[in-house]
Amino acid sequence: MNLEQVKKLESKLLLATYDRYPVLLTKGQGVHVYDAKGRKYLDFLSGIGVNALGYAHPAISKTIARQAKLLIHTSNLFYTEYQGKLAAGLTKISGLDRAFFTNSGTEAWEAALKLARAYAKEGCAAGSEPKWRILALEHAFHGRTFGSLATTHKEKYRAPFTPVVPGVEFVKFNDVADLEQKFDSTVCAIGFEFIQGEGGIRPVSREFAQRAFDLARRNNALLIADEIQSGMGRTGRWFAYQHYGILPDLVTVAKPIAGGLPLGALLASERVSQCIHPGMHGTTFGGGPLACSVALQLLNLLEKQKFLKRVQKTGEYFMEKLEKLRASHPAIKEVRGLGLMVGVEMESDDLAKAVVQQMLERGVILNRTDETVLRFLPPFIIKNKHVDEVIAKLDQVLTANSRQLAGMAQRRSR
Repeated sequence: MNLEQVKKLESKLLLATYDRYPVLLTKGQGVHVYDAKGRKYLDFLSGIGVNALGYAHPAISKTIARQAKLLIHTSNLFYTEYQGKLAAGLTKISGLDRAFFTNSGTEAWEAALKLARAYAKEGCAAGSEPKWRILALEHAFHGRTFGSLATTHKEKYRAPFTPVVPGVEFVKFNDVADLEQKFDSTVCAIGFEFIQGEGGIRPVSREFAQRAFDLARRNNALLIADEIQSGMGRTGRWFAYQHYGILPDLVTVAKPIAGGLPLGALLASERVSQCIHPGMHGTTFGGGPLACSVALQLLNLLEKQKFLKRVQKTGEYFMEKLEKLRASHPAIKEVRGLGLMVGVEMESDDLAKAVVQQMLERGVILNRTDETVLRFLPPFIIKNKHVDEVIAKLDQVLTANSRQLAGMAQRRSR
């Protein structure tokens, strides 16, 4: 089928949940994807942070093929080989003690919210006053299911579905005074991304993170880290919270964990884990043998091939190049990020939208988040030459747009 045929079929049969780019992708190899016409695109978005090792990685493909011949799915009523092994690997790198596997990031976040309420309600959290409130941050994005939606800040996501799950209050981003004012003995948890993804690649300040941790401990509440976009090596550490020297009580993981297959995980401390019992939570597909075997292979590759150092080094190179570009383009307001989780804030949403489209026309995939921010989440396997290609094309696009804007201003002044 060609692009027009696919678009026509989808317009009749699919729910209208996405504004897709007019490109029909058919295959991927390494850091590139190819469309139906054979055109090659350098992917600096990696399926929104999913394809950490790019496309058609030989070890990942081999693992998928091998496990598909053995066992793709069975219910969680039975033991399979890989859940325990994967949990061992994830608890080792995270500092947490136990794992629960899900199908996606938003399901992992739902599990974290449920466990926080269970910890407060079932007697694990001492105190007579009911503890049920949950604090989240402005600009936060935690998913689209109902509990996750309630903790997602932007009104456009929540408004069509109100009333959402009650008990959530938003704290101003990096505002310690507001945090202290809203954090009382009725709070059972505070949850946030240490580096916001959909919120515009915004790192939480060290002061804010430490104060949130201290208040949680003082009030016997839980600190939940959303590492769905920033975890599994994206920032140059296994998890973004490890840059802060803080160990959360609960951590949610997804996106790159299974090399492109659907999988998420909730990681929990031992003391919190004791508050969940058989029948309180579950999943049909989460932690299946195919996804877990691939995730275990990916984890082994990241460790053995020292990808964290590679992400740090390439990320530093990318940031240096972007800062140099900012010096020559006033339209770039700020460059921020860590490792290979990078945002470039533009002076307007219209310009950011135009840049994404024009980069796509030049064969580079990125996207726009928080309206004005260009988001880069490239595969960990990119090299400096790929960064140079993106920088050169971004320079071309910004130069062309600045000339166009200057021309329009000149015509208006006449």
